[in-house]
Amino acid sequence: MKNLKLKYFLPVVITIVFVIFFSQLLKKDVTKLSSQLIEKPVPTFNMPTLLNDNQSFSTTDVIASDIALVNIWSSWCIPCRSEHEILMLLSKIEGIDLYGINYKDKEDNALDFINKLGNPFKKIGVDNNGRSSMVWGVYGIPETFIIHKGTVIYKHIGPIHMNELEEIILPILGDIL
Repeated sequence: MKNLKLKYFLPVVITIVFVIFFSQLLKKDVTKLSSQLIEKPVPTFNMPTLLNDNQSFSTTDVIASDIALVNIWSSWCIPCRSEHEILMLLSKIEGIDLYGINYKDKEDNALDFINKLGNPFKKIGVDNNGRSSMVWGVYGIPETFIIHKGTVIYKHIGPIHMNELEEIILPILGDIL
């Protein structure tokens, strides 16, 4: 009789344990994952640019700016399209240089994206194979980094929405401007 009760009770207990475990996993916000680059120098990279074949985009460009934002994006990325208006607003803030890294994209599609939606970037690097983005620790796009005097101070994973611009990005920029 005791084995019979345990036989029916055990699946219920296991199910409850799994529900609790997976509900805790779902509560974690992946946009709040920290980056190993925070409080470290901008990683070393060098890549061709999207709008000018004779130039390159490299670490030197980013560290030359007192305050820089580096946004990794692609024309095929729907969240990248949704945050583009925010990037256009950020590009108008005096004292901030906004750079883009075009990730695993076709050049024609990237150019069409920029021509239709506007170009908020001072320079756009082309990362066809994704290796330069790996140096930044990117695992999904869009991702945006705030750099102050050559040091990464913040990483935003996912598209920047208006409330995140107001509550997170602008206060960080306000502290360093």
